[in-house]
Amino acid sequence: MILRFGYVSTALNLWEASPSRTLTFTNWKKLDQEKRKEKLLYLTEQNLKHTIRTLHYNIGQEIELYRMSSSIVPLATHPEVKWDFVTPFQKLFKEIGSLVRQHQLRVSFHPNQFTLFTSPQKHVTENAIIDMTYHYTMLEAMGLHEDANINIHVGGAYGDKEKTLKRFHKNFVSLNPDIRMQTTLENDDKTYTAEETLQVCEKHGIPFVFDYHHHWANPCQEAYEELLPRIFASWERTLKVPKFHLSSPKSEKLIRAHADYVDLDFALPFIKALKEHGKSADIMVEAKAKDKAALQLVEDISKLRGFKRIAGGAIEI
Repeated sequence: MILRFGYVSTALNLWEASPSRTLTFTNWKKLDQEKRKEKLLYLTEQNLKHTIRTLHYNIGQEIELYRMSSSIVPLATHPEVKWDFVTPFQKLFKEIGSLVRQHQLRVSFHPNQFTLFTSPQKHVTENAIIDMTYHYTMLEAMGLHEDANINIHVGGAYGDKEKTLKRFHKNFVSLNPDIRMQTTLENDDKTYTAEETLQVCEKHGIPFVFDYHHHWANPCQEAYEELLPRIFASWERTLKVPKFHLSSPKSEKLIRAHADYVDLDFALPFIKALKEHGKSADIMVEAKAKDKAALQLVEDISKLRGFKRIAGGAIEI
């Protein structure tokens, strides 16, 4: 079995390679019409080029798992700004898609915590649809819309989980079916446990992304080891190996915050559980040190008996 490891958004080992350069709406308003367009075009071009730089770096480091920045296009979803960000950059978007396909990389998006389908307020659901559509539009421009996933959380409980989950089921189906097909759900660190999130996934045929750190902070009654068969089963229709999230607490007081690197002692029970399950998996490292943390974790695991490093970002068990 193979475990592949990846990281989120910014490669810290590269100089000035942030794919998330942005522009606030307040500063956008201060500009005249020509300067507004110029600024948006400049920042988006920089973010796309930095994404390409990062992909080349990942290819060189043999890191096949990567989460792209949700902030590639500044103000893409703002109601007063809405602009055509695809047409001017078709070549760059296609270049990203070509790199991903050619080197068999696995990429994804993870919209922010406000992209949810549980709110009783209609405008929150409408904004979630707008945000999901923005991410999907980028994937379409890359030619990856039938392959890459967009990962979100279930959302808040609003004082009544049962009632709220019914609202999720109602609101979620208002999302375009093609976008729903690329959506994954993740358990969170305060509200919806792994078991609760998995039940939602099973109801809608959504692949489940299990976050080990979140489960540790917000456990369910069931041991996560017992959930693994169902977690793996949720991915079967995609023909992909399941994706997991891994990080470790920043401190004893800040248990939900992510540390710079992944503590091996914290992660090892999870790694061993996957080993015991015996099937390959992809693991997104969500540590603050990004690519440095992913590469260090692979190095640490490779020193253990029975774990062989076979690439920069992969371990064979």
